[in-house]
Amino acid sequence: MATISMSCISLPTARLSTNRQLKRQFGHRYSTRMSIASGSNETKCLGVQLTEGLGTLPKVVLTSSHGSEAELYLFGGCVTSWKVAGKDLLFVRPDAVFNGQKPISGGLPHCFPQFGPGAIQQHGFARNVNWSVLDSENVEGNPMITLELKDNEYSRAMWDFSFQALYKIILDEKSLSTELVITNNDSKKFSFTTALHTYFSASVGSASVKGLKGCKTLNKDPDPKNPVEGKEERDTVTFPGFVDCVYLDAPSELQLDNGLGNTISISNTNWTDAVLWNPHLTMEACYKDFVCVENAKIGQVQLEPEQSWTATQSLSVI
Repeated sequence: MATISMSCISLPTARLSTNRQLKRQFGHRYSTRMSIASGSNETKCLGVQLTEGLGTLPKVVLTSSHGSEAELYLFGGCVTSWKVAGKDLLFVRPDAVFNGQKPISGGLPHCFPQFGPGAIQQHGFARNVNWSVLDSENVEGNPMITLELKDNEYSRAMWDFSFQALYKIILDEKSLSTELVITNNDSKKFSFTTALHTYFSASVGSASVKGLKGCKTLNKDPDPKNPVEGKEERDTVTFPGFVDCVYLDAPSELQLDNGLGNTISISNTNWTDAVLWNPHLTMEACYKDFVCVENAKIGQVQLEPEQSWTATQSLSVI
């Protein structure tokens, strides 16, 4: 196993903002651990490189020795691209902004410590703050990186708890895997809900999902504030119009046919629920080009001090 320090994962500082500039731009949402150091040929051969992304935001590029590639932004800890055989299987909306002020609309956005509407901002703050790089390594040509998010003045103004979130991303020849670990560093118990709001590139008229038959459903169409309870009776779920449906106690593996010639296995541990979403005509510019199949934890996770909660997800082309 080859391990490299984050002081190597970068491009020359002349191309990137300084810590002082980033602090001015992002305020308390900026982490001083998100520093940029000098470039290194070693990082390229190990498949991990920090560079400048859209809007000058720091971006990490993972490249597998098998040819697959992934991109993620430290802002929001958001994976925005996953390419297998040169084909991007994720989707970023054309209205997405990369200004460090609004969440990135696409890829694998985090929803934490709240999924959906509630007492704090929609889907929580984890997608709207900068994560820091904690570690990286390369195992048999497969790069992996671990990001960290901890409470700060910005988060505690909304959610007054001390926590640590660790997010590991692993790129393989035909898979993209993640592990999320939430730890309670506070002296009191806290609870949260969470999800990975994954956007997949798709032809919405041909896309379908298998594996949900028999699940209890909460259908948020037409009234998201008063979802209709039901049971999924279909072997194959499609996206014929507006779709916003929660599947409780979903299986640990689903299969997405993206309608573009790819079947993607979506497997997980400890993400107990699933959500299907497509905005249809409410997002006319792009709804035909993606579907969201989201792993979620709809019920409250309760953590006592020093306790942790872990969930994994693996996306694999089959």
